[in-house]
Amino acid sequence: MAGLSEKGLPAGACIVGWAHTPFGRLEDAPDAEALIGRVARAAIEDAGIDPADVDAVYVGHFNGGFQKQDFPSSLVLQSLPELRFRPATRLENACATGSAALHGAMDFLAAGRGRFTLVIGVEKMTAIPGAQVGDVLLGCAYRREEGEIPAGFAGVFARIADAYFQRHGDQSDALAAIAAKNHRNGVDNPYAQMRKDLGYDFCRTESERNPIVAGPLKRTDCSLVSDGAAAVILTDSETAATLNKAVRFRAAVQVNDMMPISARDITRFEGAREAWRQAYAVAGVGVSDLSFAEVHDCFTIAELIDYEAMGLVPEGQGARAVLDGTVAKGGRLPVNPSGGLKSKGHPIGATGVSMHVLAAMQLAGEAGGMQVPGASLAGVFNMGGAAVANYVSILERLR
Repeated sequence: MAGLSEKGLPAGACIVGWAHTPFGRLEDAPDAEALIGRVARAAIEDAGIDPADVDAVYVGHFNGGFQKQDFPSSLVLQSLPELRFRPATRLENACATGSAALHGAMDFLAAGRGRFTLVIGVEKMTAIPGAQVGDVLLGCAYRREEGEIPAGFAGVFARIADAYFQRHGDQSDALAAIAAKNHRNGVDNPYAQMRKDLGYDFCRTESERNPIVAGPLKRTDCSLVSDGAAAVILTDSETAATLNKAVRFRAAVQVNDMMPISARDITRFEGAREAWRQAYAVAGVGVSDLSFAEVHDCFTIAELIDYEAMGLVPEGQGARAVLDGTVAKGGRLPVNPSGGLKSKGHPIGATGVSMHVLAAMQLAGEAGGMQVPGASLAGVFNMGGAAVANYVSILERLR
């Protein structure tokens, strides 16, 4: 490997317990504090440890105006007073906020500062009007150039789709196939916001129930506004070997790219490509070794370009992967067997942690109807902004 940037985090950090709320419009959870309370103790109990064993807490929370209560790092103490006086830190990196929290926790372990960390990803998005949600999300774009794009962040990805279509041809069939696949997969996800198989024809056809949102993107091409939380317990490999279950990070890589979409070839997701390349190098594997992948499908065009970024198909041929069944549940490389953000929902701060929970469930054989038979190696891609903050993890079952 050439240079420090390709080393990523040291291999060996393990996920040994997890918890996950349903995603959606959770009327019975008025704020982030309530959502944190639903997953914090549950993750600790799932790991088979005591709250007193937790050495540090890392909270992924975007907020950005979704709620007036900010500064969430110590909110977990309301439900877990046993953690009083432990260090607790909030991290934020747009839609990759959850993965940023995971990386912070792994840094803590790698530094030898403790044995167990609790990582929580959380967001309450539905308490403000839709137009305000759109403006908050535009904070993940480069406002100086992109702040007035119609339709908010959907408009940003519509520009990406338009540019991709101009270069590689109309991909509307492929986008509809991605939406249909993920909604079909989401039926089996007990945490998903939308557990309904919409079918290809519905996703492909513009209608009153599936209107155009921006450019070529219809409602079925856009992820959902959601509330939710997910949590994991991380520890080192030696400690994990003594516990009931463990999913090990073989690689955990972060790559950041230029923020303005005008400063790069946005149809290529170059930061994501580099993150995948580095992760494969660290893990000593390639795309053909993966059993499945959970990738960031905030919009269907993002998943399409993800296929190319991860090396599954050559540049410009992303459509092939979905249209020939490669990424289907029973295909050569199932992508988003959970239903992805498209079906599951996308509570910003929770998403990255959720993706790792669902991958860990697959590797532990605990994914129920979502289970990919024989899953042994997972790829997870979580991004912030339009492929600006790019996180790739390679996960395997340790025990």
